[in-house]
Parts: sequence; structure tokens; C-alpha cells
Amino acid sequence: MSTHTNTTTSNGDPTDAATPATPSSLFDRVLVVTDGGDAGAAAAETAVQLAARHDASVDALFVVDTATHWDVVVEREEDAGEDAVEAVADRGAAFGVDVRKRFRYGHAHEEVLDYADAHDADLVVVSSTKPTGFDRLVAPDTLAPRVQREADVPVMVVGPDDA
Repeated sequence: MSTHTNTTTSNGDPTDAATPATPSSLFDRVLVVTDGGDAGAAAAETAVQLAARHDASVDALFVVDTATHWDVVVEREEDAGEDAVEAVADRGAAFGVDVRKRFRYGHAHEEVLDYADAHDADLVVVSSTKPTGFDRLVAPDTLAPRVQREADVPVMVVGPDDA
């Protein structure tokens, strides 16, 4: 609903001029996928700063890949994930941003997309590094491009030097 005020023109005739409405925030909920590495830290920093500028909240998501890892590796990833989401929460506290710490288990891109959809994320921030050497052959399709292709909301890809 817009508000109108009556104003007077220079010759004294009243006119009906609409006052500009206050713009709504571009983002209300930002989902950041963190991995605990340098690129993940840059993505978290970017997400928190965007959320602070738009008065949004942040969901810090760490996905433990249970599809390809064994129990011992899963336990190590859980520990790394706890540290990663806690670091996002600490950064959020420094900027006055509410951060929800979340974990998912399964295929990373599927879990990110499902979470974003189920929790009405307005933006997904995900980290990416350039695969080199053997990694290009083993994992040519990393998390970031998969999420970009399939997401229903905008996806921002942040590298380790972008923070």
C-alpha cells in the first residue's frame, strides 16, 4: 500500500504526489556453505557482511559427505564442521548478525539445495577453489557449479582471495 500526500504546485493548485515507499531488504535469509578452509572462510565473511548490510540472518551450513567417506573420516569432518560453523557464528556476532549453525549429512550439492528450498534462503553463498592437477580429473564438477546450475535462488561463488 503506498501513501499519498497532497502537495501544492508553484501556482497554488493541489496535486496528489505519491511518497516513495521504503524499499524492502534484498535478502532476509542468507545461506552460507562453509568448509572450514580459506575459501569457506571467505564465503562466510562475504555472507555475514551481506547479511549485515541487508539486516538479514545467516544459516551456516556444513555438509558431511557420508556417501564417500568412512566412519573415521565422518567423525573428523564433524569436528571440522563444528569449528567451521562456530567461526561463522563468531563472525556474525561481531557484525550483529543472527547466525544459525546447521549440519546435514549426504551428498553436498543435494543437501545444500534441499536446505535452501526448505528454509526459504534468498541467497546461497558457496566457496570455490580452482581445481588443479589430479583434482581436475577426479572431481571436475565441484560443489559450486552444481549448486549454481540447480538452485532456484541466486548463488554467489566466493574464492579464497575474495574476502
